[in-house]
Amino acid sequence: MVAYARRTLPPTTLYRTCPLCEATCGIAVTVDGGEVREVRGDPDDAFSQGYICPKAHGLISLHADPDRLRGPVVRDGGALRDASWDEAYARANDGLAAIRAKHGDDAVAIYLGNPSAHSLDAMLYGPALLRALKTKQRYSASSADQLPKMLTAALMFGGGLTIPVPDVDRTDRLLILGANPLVSNGSLMTAPDMRRRLDAIRARGGKVIVLDPRRTETADRADEHHFLAPGTDALALLAIVHVLFDDGLVKLGAAAPYVRGVDEVRAIAARFTPERVAARCGIEAATLRRLAREHAAAASAACYGRIGTTCQEFGSLASWAVDLVNVLTGNLDRAGGAMFTTPAALPGRHRPRAAFRPGRYGSTVKGLPEMFGELPVATLADEIERGPVRAVVTIAGNPLASAPNAARLTRAFESLELRVAVDPYVNQTTRLADVILPPPPPLARACYDVALYQLAVRDVAKYAPPAVECAPGQPAEWEILLTLAKAAMGMAALSLPLADNAVARELVAREHAGAGLAASEADVMKAISAHHGPARLVDLLVRIGPHGDRFGERPGGLSVAALLDQPHGVDLGPLRPGLPDVVRTPDGTIDLAPALLVGDLPRLEASIDRRPAVVLIGRRHLRSNNSWMHNVPALIKGPPRCTLLVHPDDATRLGLRDGGAARVASRVGAVVAPVEVSDEIMPGVVSLPHGFGHDLPGVRLDTARGHGGVNVNLLSDDEAIDAITGNAAFNGVAVTVTAA
Repeated sequence: MVAYARRTLPPTTLYRTCPLCEATCGIAVTVDGGEVREVRGDPDDAFSQGYICPKAHGLISLHADPDRLRGPVVRDGGALRDASWDEAYARANDGLAAIRAKHGDDAVAIYLGNPSAHSLDAMLYGPALLRALKTKQRYSASSADQLPKMLTAALMFGGGLTIPVPDVDRTDRLLILGANPLVSNGSLMTAPDMRRRLDAIRARGGKVIVLDPRRTETADRADEHHFLAPGTDALALLAIVHVLFDDGLVKLGAAAPYVRGVDEVRAIAARFTPERVAARCGIEAATLRRLAREHAAAASAACYGRIGTTCQEFGSLASWAVDLVNVLTGNLDRAGGAMFTTPAALPGRHRPRAAFRPGRYGSTVKGLPEMFGELPVATLADEIERGPVRAVVTIAGNPLASAPNAARLTRAFESLELRVAVDPYVNQTTRLADVILPPPPPLARACYDVALYQLAVRDVAKYAPPAVECAPGQPAEWEILLTLAKAAMGMAALSLPLADNAVARELVAREHAGAGLAASEADVMKAISAHHGPARLVDLLVRIGPHGDRFGERPGGLSVAALLDQPHGVDLGPLRPGLPDVVRTPDGTIDLAPALLVGDLPRLEASIDRRPAVVLIGRRHLRSNNSWMHNVPALIKGPPRCTLLVHPDDATRLGLRDGGAARVASRVGAVVAPVEVSDEIMPGVVSLPHGFGHDLPGVRLDTARGHGGVNVNLLSDDEAIDAITGNAAFNGVAVTVTAA
């Protein structure tokens, strides 16, 4: 184990950003002698204003976690052993080269996990590795999460992250479906301290309404909560749209000049009366009608859906219907409604409008469509068992815990010729790896939330350099990714500085085109040369952006240097109207009835008469958004969380008792879990949390193993997907439940 070098400097407080979830909370980190002594909320942070959740307190434990890998490991004779960086790189690069030479580029699959979105290094240098490998077998946590929302945003507004964000700080009414922002701190709605923000809505006389199959922490604090059957969000929302048309309540507001397809939506909504869908949704028709009328009458209102709406069999239709409600009530692009951000850094901002083309190719076995350059993770096992994949590279990902039908995917991984991981832990997935290349801990990395600031409820910018130095010999994550990339391109001998220059030049060329800068590409490269690695790329993106200095054209504008002078971040103001410029569809209009979505409506109508007996949904906890946080004692302590929530009526009917055990079985597997009887869950619905199942042979997570629980994705069905995107349908899985 490599020890961190001690420094002789006095204790110092540094202002940084917590990288563990979407909230991007500001933290004050006290460092003494190279050791992290304290992490607390930064009261002067421009965005979070001192708020942090328990995960931020766990940063010290993550930093010092004895189970976190301090150096590479490789597999010899069936066991993992420590290795030098040179040996580990050679094993990974030689193995990948051999497989590509023998089987072709598509024999290598790459999977990016959820933490990649919170890693500046992975966001900016992961694409270099993807391009170098030249494989179409690209996967990420997106297709186990938000892919349907990205699709509908692209079809309606022209970009996968052109997602309208609820203006929660000014709205008078917030309608929430399938989301629990008190636990997630937003999610596709970057917003620290959601408790304060939701309470503020009510304090100013507004209302918060939650439709969800569980009375979540958010629902408990709302003005109204109505149980909504899993997978019926699109039905409920289209019934609300029906009422808007039927009662003459449709108003387009600021979006009116830029909208097309209203008449087509009117005809569609006519088929989804509240009376027709009420029994299937579990909400009375009169309640649906009242909710529609009150939403339309509010001075401002926003409709927001999250993982419960995306990770289901009608994820794309539900995501579309959320935005229909926002548009048709006149709440798109208005204060207090659903608005678009103006982030300081937005890759591709100056590229010309172009039609979004999903399904440019399909998976080789089932023909599931490519979306945004990726295939759905639900078909990865198919591509290994019967397709071309013979090696997998995972980056900050644990798909054997987080992907559907985890048992089958595990067997598929065991059959691979090579498994390479960029990961700090030996978890359910990396225990099978042949090479693990660990990145530095979060506090030893720079942070700028390129992706998440595109979804923030205020426009903010903050660049935070590492709080501590990397251990001697420890490469940065971007250096790991770039080392793999240059080898994949046959340029292993190229030095990292030269490879980094090539990445910067490529990004400058892409972003310079269309930006209308007075500075030439050469001038821009020279201007950003004060930095290297991610800081240099962020400097480019910020300076070329709407708040940037445009390389001297806009004195006083943002740059990395300017952001370093503002360690608490910069508040760029509330969300502002963005139409029509924000819309990037070819004709500049918002398509309310994209053909791809309209074509899936017969399948939704056929579901109205379906009456499933018992269905399974997931849930999450404030202390553990991801499975790897379970190895932090402070974040996993307390009463057992991996319990099966069962409604009292179902418990009586099924012969279950509180504290007893239940066997839950689906088409693909079965688990036994402790029972928690509670009226917070809807009758006919049971719930298991995400991220457990750590007690597997070879897992090196001592604390997590002590709270092993069961992996809910042993039950999630890889055949259960959103038909349009292939996104995994974790919510609404048909199960049988019996006393164990």
